[in-house]
Amino acid sequence: MKFHMRRSDKEIIDPAALNRILAATEFVTLAMNDGDESYIVSLNHYHDPKAGCIYFHSASEGKKIVILRRNPKVWGQALINYGYREGKCSDNYASVVFKGQVEWVVEEEEKRRILTLMAEKLDKDPAKKLIVRLKSPSINERLKMLVVGKIVIEEMTGRKSAEVVV
Repeated sequence: MKFHMRRSDKEIIDPAALNRILAATEFVTLAMNDGDESYIVSLNHYHDPKAGCIYFHSASEGKKIVILRRNPKVWGQALINYGYREGKCSDNYASVVFKGQVEWVVEEEEKRRILTLMAEKLDKDPAKKLIVRLKSPSINERLKMLVVGKIVIEEMTGRKSAEVVV
């Protein structure tokens, strides 16, 4: 069943605006399903609008990885909170909700490239030591111990407070 947004004045339909929100947020929150149990987790990420995907990294084991290997379908949200509007009983925000499928990046050089992009995005002074370490041959063992997930986005919708321009 397809739903429409009740408050069309808050809907974001411009793909470029949706991509700007995904690029600007530090975290996305993923919802996943394991049989009759739901699970959510917030992750830092890198958004690649040209490829239509979101990348994340993780240790190679744990609850999230077990669930995603069983069922790679996810819903996610990226939220920019501009703060409470004093005296208005309202918040200024912009958010994107997305649906997608997780695929696993296995090629070490591709993992290294994605981790470098994430470091450059997240660090105001792009973690020179980290980036140098990512490019060194000694990182190969560590790359084998972590996973890089790629969420291929199938659907995206956005919503914002009326006052926010994205």
